[in-house]
Amino acid sequence: MHIFLFTLLFFHHRHTKAEKTLCRMLGDPKYPLLFKDGDVTIGTLFAIHSKETLPSFEFTQKPQFLSCSSVNVRDFRMAQTMIFAIDEINRIESLLPNVYIGYRIYDTCGSRLSSMSATMALMNDKDFTAEDQCNGQSPIHAIIGETESSSTIVLSRTTGPFKIPVISPSATCECLSNRKEYPSFFRTIASDYHQSRALAYIVKHFGWSWVGTVNSDNDYGNNGMAIFLKTAQEEGICVEYSEKFYRTEPENLQKVVDIIKQGTAKVIVAFISHVEMGSLLEQLSIQNITGLQMIGVEGWITAKSLITPNSFHVLGGSLGFAVRKIDIEGFSDYVVKAFWDKSFPCSERDGNSSQHELNCRRCQDLLFLKNYNEDVPEERYLSNVYKAVYAIAYALHSLLKCKEQEGCEKGLTIKPHQVVEALKNVNFTIKMGDHVRFDSTGSAVAQYEVVNWQQDSNGSIKFKHVGYYDASKAPHQRFVLNTENIIWAGGQLEKPRSVCSESCPPGTRKAAQKGRPVCCYDCIPCAEGEISNETDSNNCKQCPGEYWSNAEKNECVLKAVEFLSFTEVMGIVLVFFSLFGAGLTALVALLFYSKKDTPIVKSNNSELSFLLLFSLTLCFLCSLTFIGRPTEWSCMLRHTAFGITFVLCISCVLGKTIVVLMAFKATLPGSNVMKWFGPAQQRLSVLAFTFIQVLICVLWLTISPPFPFKNMKYYKETVILECSLGSTIGFSAVLGYIGLLAVLCFILAFLARMLPDNFNEAKFITFSMLIFCAVWITFIPAYVSSPGKFTVAVEIFAILASSFGLLFCIFAPKCFIILFKPEENTKQHVMGKCSKSL
Repeated sequence: MHIFLFTLLFFHHRHTKAEKTLCRMLGDPKYPLLFKDGDVTIGTLFAIHSKETLPSFEFTQKPQFLSCSSVNVRDFRMAQTMIFAIDEINRIESLLPNVYIGYRIYDTCGSRLSSMSATMALMNDKDFTAEDQCNGQSPIHAIIGETESSSTIVLSRTTGPFKIPVISPSATCECLSNRKEYPSFFRTIASDYHQSRALAYIVKHFGWSWVGTVNSDNDYGNNGMAIFLKTAQEEGICVEYSEKFYRTEPENLQKVVDIIKQGTAKVIVAFISHVEMGSLLEQLSIQNITGLQMIGVEGWITAKSLITPNSFHVLGGSLGFAVRKIDIEGFSDYVVKAFWDKSFPCSERDGNSSQHELNCRRCQDLLFLKNYNEDVPEERYLSNVYKAVYAIAYALHSLLKCKEQEGCEKGLTIKPHQVVEALKNVNFTIKMGDHVRFDSTGSAVAQYEVVNWQQDSNGSIKFKHVGYYDASKAPHQRFVLNTENIIWAGGQLEKPRSVCSESCPPGTRKAAQKGRPVCCYDCIPCAEGEISNETDSNNCKQCPGEYWSNAEKNECVLKAVEFLSFTEVMGIVLVFFSLFGAGLTALVALLFYSKKDTPIVKSNNSELSFLLLFSLTLCFLCSLTFIGRPTEWSCMLRHTAFGITFVLCISCVLGKTIVVLMAFKATLPGSNVMKWFGPAQQRLSVLAFTFIQVLICVLWLTISPPFPFKNMKYYKETVILECSLGSTIGFSAVLGYIGLLAVLCFILAFLARMLPDNFNEAKFITFSMLIFCAVWITFIPAYVSSPGKFTVAVEIFAILASSFGLLFCIFAPKCFIILFKPEENTKQHVMGKCSKSL
């Protein structure tokens, strides 16, 4: 295999006038795979082979050289690109005029041990000799390599104390941005800080809150994944599992595959190199684990080596960030033509048949690389190698004080630390138009393409460009995606869902599941009076005072307003009895008026009787003011009307009671009491008692009148419209005064109940006051304990009950006699029993 590579490089290499010799000491990492002398020298470390076999260390014989195998085409092309860039610069008159760049290319075989050995060889300034081909070595002014972060760390730490500049085209570990540890390190690629954060942004953009992660167990994977996990936590993304493995640890790889198989996350963020991805892909294919949405990094997302007959079943639809593709002008022709003409002479028959047969056998050995040039444009790191060579050339150009017409001062001694300082200031544009400069950490500006694994109609796999990420732009312009062009995992056109718990709909809130990530939750309905009008609400919001949650708990609506209305059944019944009582009282009044000249009407103080009937009518009608929507005027009217009409009514009853007592006293010999309580005094007493109540009501309305009030105490979902009493003392005074008159009336009537009379009205007044007092005593606890509109209904019932009690107890007996026993409606009958008793 060494012969193959040497042959390829040798045959396609174009000799220049400054070239002295090509040299390869096979099997010994102390010597370069290829070198060319020049005025200045660039050292190079590439893993042109990806595997090495350690020799036997039995200490019984001299140790053998390391054995390298498995060609790494990507790094091989990087070496080609470096040679191409150096040849191009050596031909350019404006850059390093009359100064020729030489190089030393070392093959590290993908081994840190070989990398360390090659690094020490680069820094060794002694001459070396190999047969007759090798003579001398130029000092190393800069090193290009390595391609992997872990190997680059080893290289940079080794060369750091000597301040030898190292430029890597593909080592992206954020750890290398530490200028204290790696002061002479540069790279023509961005660090993983931007890529790791962009991975979290793309997961957030597609609404995936539940992901699994896998990373290489090295500096590249561990540092990149650490940044992703931190950003994911900031963005509210939960990680079901985070596993890692290294290419030499098959037991860990099997563990990772088992965890992926058992996991519920449909999205996997794979921060691994293309070598580890190949191992993971193989195991996933063996276990037929498909349908997972892979999110990848530049390390593997565009690796052609991963394309196998079964790979699309696993990686189809993968999304990831790739290094921005830049085609190097002239490179394909440089590689392909020289390679094809020199490497396959089998097609040209000459006269020497034995030589032709040898060429054909060699061609058969090289057939495995026959299509190696087809994906040259897909090799996205080649332009980074090209930029690295030019960056060193521009740095040397400034140090050698080169002038276009005069050339460069070759006699100047250039020390490595001078190259480091010069690299910090390079700022140029390559011929393809890309700008090159290094930031304060020695990295290039982060610019990525978003690519999607898709399959053509002919079955071939392509990396479809579906977006980009450019850290040089404003924050809101950095990330652009064209989701319409994306094919998802399994060839689906619909974006997959990857959540631990389904979204909580409006009307519910998220409740975390104990011991699980915050993305795993239960959806709990909002409590009464609370709402959530957004999906995945963490908390429910309390509705403001007059609002209540609807049935779906996703909107606050005005609470139902409750009051005793005229249209509901209870209101209709109470209105009916109010009007019935008022009408019945009016009929009694009409009956009494029609029979006003009869003894039974005259003997019962007809004037007070009519006034009492009028007040009872008002009592029945005042109950109507308690029905309907409370307003400022209705609240003041209902309580004052109730208080005044009932005092007027009780005053009339009290007057009738006093008249009965006075009439009895007047029948005794020598008594002249009636002159002190005649009609004028009766009217005056009723007016005086009523005036006191009017005065109390006026004071109540003046100081603190009743007012409409929205009571939300009894029912949380209902607003009860009622009349607040305003001053409780005023209301108590009104009721207390009515109660005082009622008790006084009851006592006087009770004392006169046994007076001798054929028709003793005192008995009926006693019964009426007994009912009146019983109703209002019962009213107090019922009023206090009744909620909402039932409070008003209880008050109306008390008014109607006491009014009907007075009406029936006082006037029903008289009406019965008038209507059904007119023969008893005579003066003799009314006075007969009374005379007999006397």
